[in-house]
Amino acid sequence: GRLARGEMIALDHPSERRVEPPCPHYTGDRCGGCQLQHLRYDAQLDAKRGIVRDSLQRIARRDADVPPVMASDREWRYRRKLTLALRRRGARWIAGLHPYDAPGRVFELADCPITDERVVEAWREIMRAAAFLPDGATELRGAVRLLDEGVSFVLEGGRRWTRWQEFASATPTVTSLWWEREGGVRRLLDDRREQRTPAASFVQVNAGVAAALWTHALARVEAHRPRSAVDAYAGAGDAAVHLSARGVRVTAIEADREASAWCGARLAGSGMTAGSRAIAARVEDVLADVLPADVAIVNPPRTGLHERASAVLEASATPALVYVSCNPATLARDLSRLPSYRVASVRAFDMFPQTAHVETVCELVREAA
Repeated sequence: GRLARGEMIALDHPSERRVEPPCPHYTGDRCGGCQLQHLRYDAQLDAKRGIVRDSLQRIARRDADVPPVMASDREWRYRRKLTLALRRRGARWIAGLHPYDAPGRVFELADCPITDERVVEAWREIMRAAAFLPDGATELRGAVRLLDEGVSFVLEGGRRWTRWQEFASATPTVTSLWWEREGGVRRLLDDRREQRTPAASFVQVNAGVAAALWTHALARVEAHRPRSAVDAYAGAGDAAVHLSARGVRVTAIEADREASAWCGARLAGSGMTAGSRAIAARVEDVLADVLPADVAIVNPPRTGLHERASAVLEASATPALVYVSCNPATLARDLSRLPSYRVASVRAFDMFPQTAHVETVCELVREAA
């Protein structure tokens, strides 16, 4: 009742900002992965600035100066992770993405020009070994991640996988193999890496922009000269370790147990501030137990903060909050739930060129009572 979809019938007068999309899947298969390939890159940045500004003004009812979006150093081939749907078509498997107007359908992917060539080549190797995929399965989901120490592959689906060792032998590029069986838990089947970082956990898709974003976010945290901090949705703990090494007592909260364990081991290492620790739990379940702090960092998924987490932050005496968002709409919704905080600064980063997604770092400070 609140959504209508329009379809272009004819293009009579193209804008000077319109370009020809280079990916055949974008138009030919109506790929849902990208939304802005038909826009010149500077126009994409302008559009994303407008998305952030409009979300803050219309949803959050906040007046905030939104500077130009920081551009990516790479407009193409920046993605270090690619998740594909796998479907059996008769005697063969295909791996692909979903059309934006038919999410239940899968088209076979030939290439993805926003994805690092090494990730694409790993997927091609995996599909050459498709005969060894789980027994009797017809639908699977897989994710290839490019790590500093190799390539990880996480496969989801299927009930029995009797030929996984043959699959591993046929995919030498894959240095870390994980399987999450249907209705089961994720487990590591094969690991040929020298360094055991959390291979199945979150990885930054665009490493260059991620580095710039976190440099900015941590500078905003350190500007408040905190002695204590909470890092919510901490992942493997890069932000927490950075702050702890600089004398801040950090509590890092992360639901992924593998990532949380890695974070905890790093926080217990030499050079870290005493009392720094990692908690493996959902943020909304434990946030009230670890606040207040001098600064809180939140980096939630696209769904934004759980309503209970927002309520705890609003009720706490935490004077500053740095919110790292991958969805301007849920960021704005969450700001509307934090009326005691004013927006001190906003900075947007183009982590995902050719798509409508934009990352935002929002610095909030508590208003004087």
